[in-house]
Amino acid sequence: MKTYQLKFEQYLPIPLAETWDFFSSPFNLAKITPPEMKFVVISDYDSSMKMYPGMIITYKITPILGIKMNWVTEITHVKENEYFVDEQRIGPYALWHHQHHFKAVKSGVLMTDVLNYAIPYGIIGRAANEIIVAKQIYKIFDYRTKEINKLFGTYRG
Repeated sequence: MKTYQLKFEQYLPIPLAETWDFFSSPFNLAKITPPEMKFVVISDYDSSMKMYPGMIITYKITPILGIKMNWVTEITHVKENEYFVDEQRIGPYALWHHQHHFKAVKSGVLMTDVLNYAIPYGIIGRAANEIIVAKQIYKIFDYRTKEINKLFGTYRG
């Protein structure tokens, strides 16, 4: 099984506490996910709930080709105002390990995502990654960058 790693960075022109407050709520993920993915948190939490280690979050998503599925992640690590990690427990990937890092910088926050993932099905999965999956992940993060800029403004350094 081949594992892939992608890294994304974005600067936000807001304080670290505000950044953490937004990203530590699972409900805010839907606000920065492409609408065609029909991303909905179905866990029995309310919007004031913040992430904690061991938190299980269940979603309904439509990742590609209109195929609807459940996706279950666990928040495995949290260090407030610094990072959290989500790992897939049920879903389309053989491996999904997503680190979210936050660092205060001049006039804002540097947000870094490190995503390690793998696709099942051997050579077929590797081909699917080349043809569809990697492009879809880049598209999701591009959309996310634009939506975050709309919500919080563009970082000026």
